[in-house]
Amino acid sequence: MEQQKNKKTYTPKEALIKAAAYCAYQERTQQEVRTKLFSYGLEPDDVEELIVRLSQEKLLDEERYAQSYVRGKYGLKKWGRRKIVQGLKAKGISDYCIKQGLKEIDFEVYEQNLLQLLEKKNSTEKEKNPFTRRQKLTYFLVSKGYENDLVQDAIKSLGA
Repeated sequence: MEQQKNKKTYTPKEALIKAAAYCAYQERTQQEVRTKLFSYGLEPDDVEELIVRLSQEKLLDEERYAQSYVRGKYGLKKWGRRKIVQGLKAKGISDYCIKQGLKEIDFEVYEQNLLQLLEKKNSTEKEKNPFTRRQKLTYFLVSKGYENDLVQDAIKSLGA
């Protein structure tokens, strides 16, 4: 109850300025912006109006967000497609935007990432039993979001 009194509320005009800065700092989803606007004490109609306005001014673009997310997760964290799609869906991104975002993936780099992860994990894996070792490597790569058939092909090529 005490926190409610101290919380500052903003007019839609002030909220637009703050939301524009929030979106300019890094790519955001509509849901993230919606949550932020509600935290400013705005009415639902005002929130939706501001989201439309931010989208029109190209400060809020879910397709661009999806592309940026994909580049980061597959380029830096070396995630597979399945984990990336799962992450985007969890953030409420539309299937169309997810599809556009996945176009950022270069298949050759994607395969290289998979092989690098496999080689690194294989060199640190202590398991001696070949069957259990394969199982652990497979589980690791699948948990990173790589497709099962690609994982099996990579493990076969490694000869593990």
